[in-house]
Amino acid sequence: MSPPADAPRQAIVPDEAAGRRFDAVLAELFPEYSRSRLSSWIKSGDVLLAGEPARPRDPVRGGETVTLAAVAEIQTEAVPEDIPLDILYEDADLFVLDKPVGLVVHPGAGNPAGTLVNALLHRDPGLAVLPRAGIVHRLDKDTSGVMVVARTLPAHTGLVAQLAAREVHRQYLAVVVGALVSGGTANAAIDRHPRDRLRMAVREDGKDAVTHFRLRERFRAHTALECRLETGRTHQIRVHMQHLRHPIVGDPLYGGPLKLPKGATEELAGELRGFKRQALHAETLEFAHPVTGEPVRVSAPLPADMVELLRVLREDTRAWDESQRR
Repeated sequence: MSPPADAPRQAIVPDEAAGRRFDAVLAELFPEYSRSRLSSWIKSGDVLLAGEPARPRDPVRGGETVTLAAVAEIQTEAVPEDIPLDILYEDADLFVLDKPVGLVVHPGAGNPAGTLVNALLHRDPGLAVLPRAGIVHRLDKDTSGVMVVARTLPAHTGLVAQLAAREVHRQYLAVVVGALVSGGTANAAIDRHPRDRLRMAVREDGKDAVTHFRLRERFRAHTALECRLETGRTHQIRVHMQHLRHPIVGDPLYGGPLKLPKGATEELAGELRGFKRQALHAETLEFAHPVTGEPVRVSAPLPADMVELLRVLREDTRAWDESQRR
């Protein structure tokens, strides 16, 4: 990925833009950059209107030459690390990858290295000029599955806009406690837990959060749900499932104490006791390519631990059904 060229870029203000604000017209002339970035370049003098500095609110006359002389600065300070990545789709503008369980997305307190950001900077050093190394959404450390990463500023701007407009289809598979009889929608606002800062919670004063879910497979005491995010709050599916009293199997924050179903096979009991992370997998992403506009749909296969969990649940359900027929 290449940053803005060192040579200045130029564009002509269209005559029909006369009288409009400089910053608004600039955003239309250079749509590959966010408005906040363009505004900062105007204020720093890296954008000239007819050869002179201008203020964001100054009106344009039409016909002036706009000169953009800014060079993208480093946005992400992290050490590149050779961490293997499972790339599902790749082109000049973006990566789509399958994030494994246990990989932290961003460096932070307690995780200064060994993160997805470190891995991405090793794979493509040019990502350093993008916010968060091109990451536009995140998955929890112990949630597996598909993520999209921008490789260029136009792609980053476009993906962020699609996410904000709720135009990205994000589908998850969750295994929850309880045998649900139908799907539904969880429409409950979410924000930080009032006492435990590591957790989120359903709160009346929280941010809008909507999760649609439908039955994928029903077991005698558990259900595999297909969940679709309409919004993207932190821990959203995990919090909503807990709120509905069907927490995700293995969830260390929201799952509560382990409850074995009556008559559980030894294999199921062992599987549930040993499943130490939330049984949640980001299955599919669908979005319009931020540069070409073409539809992109990428799916990540279920990880081995969830495949095994589903197998054991099926076997337990079959054994239970047989015992009830005797």
